[in-house]
Order: sequence, then C-alpha cells, then structure tokens
Amino acid sequence: MKPTRLVWVTIWLCMAVFLLAGCGAKEPTWDTFEGALNEKSFPVPQEADSPDRTTTNVAMDYVRYTLPGLKETKGIPEPYLEAIQAWGWKEQEQKEDDKGASRIFQKEKQIVHLTVHNDYFIVMVPKEKKASIKGLETK
Repeated sequence: MKPTRLVWVTIWLCMAVFLLAGCGAKEPTWDTFEGALNEKSFPVPQEADSPDRTTTNVAMDYVRYTLPGLKETKGIPEPYLEAIQAWGWKEQEQKEDDKGASRIFQKEKQIVHLTVHNDYFIVMVPKEKKASIKGLETK
C-alpha cells in the first residue's frame, strides 16, 4: 500500500510544479514586430494577442492587444519606442505631464494613438483623419 501512496504523492507534486511553472508571468522579449490590424505600417510585438477584427466606434478604429508584463505605471517600454521609431513613426510633442502610458505618433499624414494599460495596450487610429487624408489624396 505504501508504494501506491508514494506514486500518487509524486504525481500530485509533479502536477503542482507544472501548474506553477506555467502560471508565471512571462516578460515580453520585444524582438519581433508585425503591422497592427488597423494600421499595417505601425508595429506591434508579435507576442501580443489580439482579436481577429478591429473594434470600432464613431471617432476611432482601435484594436486591443493583450501582452502580459506591461504596466501602465511604467508607460511604453523603451524597446517598443525604439521599434516604433525604426518603422518611421515620430512621436508628436506633448507636455511632460501627458507623457507616460499614452502617446501619439505620426508618419507622413497618418496618426496613431498608443495607450498602455496593465497587461494590454490599445492602438487607435482616428477615423476622420483617415477619411480626410484619403479624400485629399484622390483629388
């Protein structure tokens, strides 16, 4: 009877170790990026999970990306800011008080708002800007 009990205890311990190891918060690597669903020329970490479609409202097209390890209080991580700049986006000037978890970037005539929250971030593209820019370019 003792060997059976020892086997069960060992099995339960192994399961507990695997569960705890799998639940640990993994930090993003910031190595690879792909275009956002709502603005293909704006980078998002490939590790970020997003829905298959963009969510829309009257003023903005926005996509919410889940990325464990992000913290609103820390703002946008430096490796991500570097990747955004490497993709040709420039940060618009903001007051020092406004910097942190929410930033605005521009590339040519395109504008993107990026907001970081705990374990997710949102990429927003103003709808009216998209429409007016397309209208100007076709005339």
